[in-house]
Amino acid sequence: MKGAVSICFLSLLLLQATAEEEEDVTSVLRDRSHIDETLRLAMEEKAGDYAAALERLRKIYHTSIKPMEQAYKYNELRQHEISAYPGRTLGDSATDGEITSKPMVLFLGPWSVGKSSMINYLLGLHDSPYQLYTGAEPTTSEFTVIMHGEKIRSVEGIVMAADSSRSFSPLEKFGQNFLEKLIGIEMPHKLLERVTFVDTPGIIENRKQQERGYPFNDVCQWFIDRADLIFVVFDPTKLDVGLELEMLFRQLKGRESQIRIILNKADNLATQDLMRVYGALFWSLAPLINVTEPPRVYVSSFWPYEYAPDTSRELFKREEISLLEDLNQVIENRMENKIAFIRQHGIRVRIHGLLVDRYVQTFKEKMSFFSDPELVFQEIVDDPDKFYIFKSILAKTNVSKFDLPNRDAYRDFFGINPITNFKPLSAQCSYIGGCLLDKIEKAITTELPALLSSINSGKQPGLSSCEATGCGEKPKNRYRKN
Repeated sequence: MKGAVSICFLSLLLLQATAEEEEDVTSVLRDRSHIDETLRLAMEEKAGDYAAALERLRKIYHTSIKPMEQAYKYNELRQHEISAYPGRTLGDSATDGEITSKPMVLFLGPWSVGKSSMINYLLGLHDSPYQLYTGAEPTTSEFTVIMHGEKIRSVEGIVMAADSSRSFSPLEKFGQNFLEKLIGIEMPHKLLERVTFVDTPGIIENRKQQERGYPFNDVCQWFIDRADLIFVVFDPTKLDVGLELEMLFRQLKGRESQIRIILNKADNLATQDLMRVYGALFWSLAPLINVTEPPRVYVSSFWPYEYAPDTSRELFKREEISLLEDLNQVIENRMENKIAFIRQHGIRVRIHGLLVDRYVQTFKEKMSFFSDPELVFQEIVDDPDKFYIFKSILAKTNVSKFDLPNRDAYRDFFGINPITNFKPLSAQCSYIGGCLLDKIEKAITTELPALLSSINSGKQPGLSSCEATGCGEKPKNRYRKN
């Protein structure tokens, strides 16, 4: 009996010693100076140039793109297939909040792989009252948006959705149950002045979407469509691919250039085991990422404590710096990305306007004195190819067939918007404002490329060449004799 008690006592001492040793290892914090250096947080930005370019972009959108968007109710066009427009939901309007918003970095992945710990590490929130809660069990049940603010405070989801100055107002369409699971955290931080982080609930394969109380995949798609960089995080213990993770990668189709896969907690493994896990991760993801060049995989341990002893710490640090350089590239290119997004949006609005115009013209051509308007238009909507609706757009306007929306979208669109509500493009002109089609084509072909060129060359983007010389007037040649 005494021998058994002695063995138990020794076992307790051994466990206590092991716990103390682990505590000593984890209590040593890692140097974070390379984060500030790689992200250049100490450098002051040229706020004046950026603000001037942003104001010019807003002006182009409001004067040249938004009028056609409103005239032909582009925001009521619904998407029927995810592949219709990869990277952006068909029918969504651009808003001032989206134009002025900072780049968004989205964290996705299974539960308890270190997504929240990674955000805490990047922002230096460890052991502060404001750090995101972490643990071995599923801890994040909300969509958490970490953004810049003058003081530290939390913002409820219903407040974020009601604030038109933010870019989150469209989230109201997912219902009150979701808004209760949406939370914002504002804090003054140099990195958050340039980027916004979004932490998401971990994927739990044995949980049905209905149990969440809101359309989880649809919400994920909304954030995916707007993210500038997407970190998909795994750890060595969670490499299995289930139905929910498979659906998530299906939603990421077309966004491969924004995806960065992270194998976190890599210092928990010996080098040989790490190589096996790395191969197993690729084996699991290969069927889901059907591209010639797979996304980059970063192998490290993203948390504030020192790497475990006898691990590849130099490799892990180089991987971490490479990831930070990718993040910095997104921050530095944010203005170019906004211009490209608005131009892409303008192209889609223009195509929509041309298609509606073609439907209107065809309807007027087929109508006679004795015709039933509803039957005539129903025939056009049911079989647009019979009347060359889409082919005529390709032939006359040099539009790529890959940019055309789904035909079924217009059956629903005209189901709630009668054709008689729309005027042809030829009637959308005024003496002062000009024609809607001319303005949007000028924005796509001239103004937005010129703004992008001025950003890349470092010129002042405040005035366009049209504003400087007068629209329709040729610049005077001061070397020519009158």
